[in-house]
Amino acid sequence: MAIRKLEKPEWGPLLNFISKLLEAKEAEIEVASLDLGDQVLAEWSRLLGISYDPNDDVVELALHGLDHIIRGPREIYLDNGAEALASIQAGEANGVQQIVKFKDPLMLPPPHQ
Repeated sequence: MAIRKLEKPEWGPLLNFISKLLEAKEAEIEVASLDLGDQVLAEWSRLLGISYDPNDDVVELALHGLDHIIRGPREIYLDNGAEALASIQAGEANGVQQIVKFKDPLMLPPPHQ
């Protein structure tokens, strides 16, 4: 399992690239914090897209039946062991972690060096 922190300039281009590769993958959104504990916000719904808007500083996740906004993300991590993307995690300033898990790992090309 390889977890990689994305640099902020990578957020928009990489999330848009991932969004194009999704082709109706099923995803689950989990929200975790010390105050809330771990809660599943959406369970295995078809993911329609994911994007980052630098002007509003938001990550938007569009799932079948749900539009989820992460405001002011402070960090984004990809969990992509063996070239397959298993999850994306966005951390907020207030300590809340939003985790998007993919039911079937998404195959990604190796990062450009």
